[in-house]
Amino acid sequence: MNTHMPRCIAACLLTAALASQAEATELVYTPVNPAFGGNPLNGTWLLNNAQSQNDYDDPDLKDRTAYAGTSALERFSNQLESRMLSQLLDNISNGSTGSMSTDAFLIDVIDDSGALSIRVTDRATGEVSLIEVSGLNP
Repeated sequence: MNTHMPRCIAACLLTAALASQAEATELVYTPVNPAFGGNPLNGTWLLNNAQSQNDYDDPDLKDRTAYAGTSALERFSNQLESRMLSQLLDNISNGSTGSMSTDAFLIDVIDDSGALSIRVTDRATGEVSLIEVSGLNP
C-alpha cells in the first residue's frame, strides 16, 4: 500500500480549507497625482521624476541665457546704485535734497515744502522725465 496517499489527501483537504476562508475586499482607487485629488506631497516627487526622464534640449535656451548672464561686478554695481538711490529718497524725509549720477542717468531730487520733484535725465539721449508728487508732509 502507498504511504504517500494519506499525505496527499491531507494536503488537499488543508488547501481546500484554507482556500474557503479567503475573503476579498473592495478595491478603492486613490489617485497619485495631486492635480487629480492625490496627496499634495507627491507633487515634488512626480515633477522631479518627469524632469529626470526629459531628454529634450531646448535649442533656444542657450541663446536666452547667454544675454541674461551678469557678472558679479555688474550685480554689485546695480545693488550699490539701488542702495544709493534709496538712501537719497530716504533723506527727503529729513528735508535734504540731492542728486545722483550713474552711467546711464542723472537723478535730481528736490523737496519744495511738501512738493517732491524727481528729474531723471537719460545721458545717452538727453531725454528728461519729471516726476512730481505733492501733498507730502515733511
